[in-house]
Amino acid sequence: MTERAPVTDWASDFDHTDPRWTENPYPIWDELRAASPVVHTDRFLGVYMPTTFAAVKEISYDTDHFSSRRIIVRNSRPEPVQSAPPITSDPPEHKPAKRLLLPPFTPDAVAKLEPRVRSICNELIDDFIADGRCDAAKAYSKHIPVKTICAMLGIPETDSDRFIQWIHEILELGIHDDAMLMKAIQEMSVYFAGHIAKRKQHPTDDLISTLMNARDADGQPLSDVHVLGSLRLLLIAGIDTTWSAIGAALWHLATHPEDRVRLVAEPDLMSTAIEELLRAYAPVTMAREVMKETTIAGCPVKPGNMVLLSFPAANRDPDVFPDADRVKIDRQENPHVAFGLGIHRCVGSNLARMEMTVAIEEWLKRIPEFRLDSSQNVRWSEGTVRGPRQLPLLLGQPS
Repeated sequence: MTERAPVTDWASDFDHTDPRWTENPYPIWDELRAASPVVHTDRFLGVYMPTTFAAVKEISYDTDHFSSRRIIVRNSRPEPVQSAPPITSDPPEHKPAKRLLLPPFTPDAVAKLEPRVRSICNELIDDFIADGRCDAAKAYSKHIPVKTICAMLGIPETDSDRFIQWIHEILELGIHDDAMLMKAIQEMSVYFAGHIAKRKQHPTDDLISTLMNARDADGQPLSDVHVLGSLRLLLIAGIDTTWSAIGAALWHLATHPEDRVRLVAEPDLMSTAIEELLRAYAPVTMAREVMKETTIAGCPVKPGNMVLLSFPAANRDPDVFPDADRVKIDRQENPHVAFGLGIHRCVGSNLARMEMTVAIEEWLKRIPEFRLDSSQNVRWSEGTVRGPRQLPLLLGQPS
């Protein structure tokens, strides 16, 4: 693991893996936004970061100058060899790759999963509610998307610890450790190759078989490489982002009792509250690679650099969101970009919203009173996806 020098000037030397950024990025984003709509660091071989909603939007829609072939800012940039379509695809390959994934994530398809997700939430709560305390990240928010995506893909829930480990190695450790990244990708590929081989002998009714039976724009079956890449994407994106969003929502309600009390008393606010929690604690920061020189918000950007595309920072832009740093669970005008913008807007947004809504609804039905356990620390994940990885809570009213 490479030692990193601490940041002394965020506006010219930012580091999104700095512990201060991980712990509390919001004042840092304010500082960057005040400095310029686009800032630059020489770290990670050169990275730009748009700091305003407008600049993030401009880059998101510009597929001529910015490529998605690399979607994580890392210490090195070997030639991309492991694609994960459609998220790593550019036009014209992107559209047909994304179209293949849309049917399982329509509102109607997601609605059919809701009863199972409610059961999952209650089964998890059953395991810890009598204890009067829990680590909500490890005992609750992590397992909801894991169990859901396992059911969709037709893979064993008993392998969930492996999935979590791969996600940690790819999205966190792999930012600074190439060997760790490639090890995790290879292990995931071998794992899914085994499931593909089994389904060639014994077809099943799940998302893996759906991808294996899909056809590309020319009517040809997808290659195993394409299927493997999409499966890696679905596993990572289907778990880490929703795990983080549910955990951040619980953290907020544990630290803002007025919102928790109001949401329990006014359950009709749930939909609006979920959107506001997604805005305020959007978990996902993506990346783009600069392919051709251009300007963004009047600032020149040059090839050879990456772009840290922070949807969470865009969601805190006060020019778009009045009282941007205040969580208002009844906020009416809320054009947040927690699920991204442009052609790469999250294909699983309907599923994520449903899982997050159900997770908070079922929790509040059974645990309307809870707070942080001040004897232990909250720990947040580093890098591309930010959410609580340790969230110690005390359940019930204080004694």
